Amino acid sequence: MNDQPRRRPAKPHRRPKKDPVRFLAFEALRAVDERDAYANLVLPPLLKKARAKGDFDGRDAALATELVYGTLRRQGTYDAIVAACIDRPLREVDPPVLDVLNMGVHQLLGTRIPTHAAVSASVELARVVLGEGRAKFVNAVLRKVTAHDLDGWVEKVAPPYDEDAEDHLAVVHSHPRWIVSALWDALGGGRAGIEDLLEADNERPEVTLVARPGRSTTEELVKALGEDNSLPGRWSPYAVRMAEGGEPGALEAVRESRAGVQDEGSQLVAAALAAVPVEGRDSRWLDGCAGPGGKAALLAALAAERGATLLAAEKQPHRARLVERALAGNPGPYQVITADGTRPPWLPGTFDRVLMDVPCSGLGALRRRPESRWRRRAEDLEAFAPLQRGLLREALKAVRVGGVVGYATCSPHLAETRVVVEDVLKGRGGEPVEAEWIDARPLLPAVPALGEGPDVQLWPHLHGTDAMYLALLRRTG
Repeated sequence: MNDQPRRRPAKPHRRPKKDPVRFLAFEALRAVDERDAYANLVLPPLLKKARAKGDFDGRDAALATELVYGTLRRQGTYDAIVAACIDRPLREVDPPVLDVLNMGVHQLLGTRIPTHAAVSASVELARVVLGEGRAKFVNAVLRKVTAHDLDGWVEKVAPPYDEDAEDHLAVVHSHPRWIVSALWDALGGGRAGIEDLLEADNERPEVTLVARPGRSTTEELVKALGEDNSLPGRWSPYAVRMAEGGEPGALEAVRESRAGVQDEGSQLVAAALAAVPVEGRDSRWLDGCAGPGGKAALLAALAAERGATLLAAEKQPHRARLVERALAGNPGPYQVITADGTRPPWLPGTFDRVLMDVPCSGLGALRRRPESRWRRRAEDLEAFAPLQRGLLREALKAVRVGGVVGYATCSPHLAETRVVVEDVLKGRGGEPVEAEWIDARPLLPAVPALGEGPDVQLWPHLHGTDAMYLALLRRTG
C-alpha cells in the first residue's frame, strides 16, 4: 500500500484573454509614445480596422477613445499618483508598463467603470502585453490606487496652492508647469480664470463643421445631421456643431469638400480677414501657410463670392496636397503651390489680403492634441520665433499699400502672438515695416470678452474655441 500523500494536480496554465478594446487603446498609446504620433491621427484607422474585423461596435469605439484621450489628458496627474504608489523613481518604470498603469488609473479615477472590473481588466491586459511578472506589479500598484478617489489622491500628491501655485495647478490639472506659467501670463487675472482654462483644456472638444459659402449651407448640414445631432455655431455664421458626435466623413457635403471639420476659432480668423474694409482693388488674396487647408478653403469660398482669386501656398508637399483636396471644386479661381513663405516666389505688393497662420507650439489646441503638452518644451518657442517673424515680414511685403494682413497662430503664448507683431512693426531683428494695427474686435461682433484690442485672443473656457490669436495689420507705406 502506498502511504505517500497524493499531490494535487497542477492548475492548468491559463492563457491571458485579449480584450480588444483595451488592447487597441494600448496600441494607440504606444504609437503616441514611440513614434511621436498624434492620437487623432492614430486612433481612427485602428478603430476602422477593428470595426471591419467585427471586433467593435459603437460603444466599444467610444470606450477605446475615452481610454486613449483620458489617459493622455490626465497623464501628469496619474504619473504623480503612480509615483506615490511605487518604491522606485517613475523614470525607472518602462514606458509600456506606465501606459498600462495610467490607463488603469484612468479607469479607476476618471470613469464609472467598477473598481474590480478596472483592476482585473488592466491586469489581464498586462498579462497579454507585458507578461505575468509585470502583471503582478500592475496589480499591486492599482490596488494601492483604489485606496482613494481622485480628489483624495490630488490632495495627497499636489503641493498646497499657497506654497507653490503653479506646481499645484500643474498636478491638479495635468499640465507641465511651464505651460501653466505661460498660459497664466497670457490670460492674466487670478486663480479662477487659469483654473477654468486648464479645466477646459481637459474637456473633450465638440466636433464643429463649416459650411463653405456658395458650396454648402448650415441648413444643409443640419438636415444631414438631424435636429437631434446638430447645434448652431456659437459665433461663426458658417458653423454647425455636432451635438452627439459621429463621423463627419459620412456627410456628403464633407466628402465633396463643400463642407469640412473646422473649429470656430479658425473660421473666425478667416471671416475677420475677409471682412476688413479695403479701398480700391480687392481681387488677389493669399494664404501664405495654407496647410492643411481649412482656412484656405473658407477664404477661397469667400473670395469667390467677390470674384477674387486665392493663392494658397504651403511649404510641405504633403500638406499642399491636403490643401488641394480641401479646395477641390471651389467655384471661383484659385491656385495651390508648394512654396516657402519666407522666400516667396511672388513679387512684393502683389496681394490685397494676406493670411499668415504661422507654425507654432500649438498650445491653443491642447484639448484636441493632449499629447502635445507632454511633447513640447519651453525652448521650442525659441526655434519658432525667427520663422514667425520672417513670415510676418514677408506677408507685409506681399500686400499692397492699403491692403491688409492677418497674423494668426493657434497659441496664446505671448512670445508667439503680440510680441512677434510688435517686434516686426518696430523693426527688431529686421527692417521696420510701415503698417498700422486694425482693431479686430468689431469684425467679430457677436463674440464677447475680446479684451482691450486691437488684437484678439480667443479662449476655450470663454468662447468654446481653440485659443486662436489674430492680429490685423494694414500696410501704410
